[in-house]
Amino acid sequence: MTHRFDTRVWYEDTDLGGIVYHANYLKFIERARSDWVEGLGIDQNAMRAAGQVFAVTRIEADFLRPARLGDRLSVQTQVTALRPARIVLAQDVTCGTQVLFRASVTLACLDGARPVRLPAALRQAFAG
Repeated sequence: MTHRFDTRVWYEDTDLGGIVYHANYLKFIERARSDWVEGLGIDQNAMRAAGQVFAVTRIEADFLRPARLGDRLSVQTQVTALRPARIVLAQDVTCGTQVLFRASVTLACLDGARPVRLPAALRQAFAG
């Protein structure tokens, strides 16, 4: 299952040359993950109120091509591994058919500061 999140490059996303500042790719993929989780019917506010949150524990990123002011971007998110307390995602940022940015993101389910097993309903939702 692949989730798609569309966005565009705004002036605030760029440097003086109109090129997307590197840290903003992390914002794009974070927004895509939040949209994906919400689309699965997972209420992160309710999770937080119950004492469980997702935390990024690792990101491997490749900056392949620049995005520019006004570009229409798409972020594709796929689960590549589902472990008892972790999820590994592949996230690509594309403009048209070109991949601009590629990341592997590891999320942990935490109860406070400690990793905990994903609840069965969440594991099922992430498994697709």
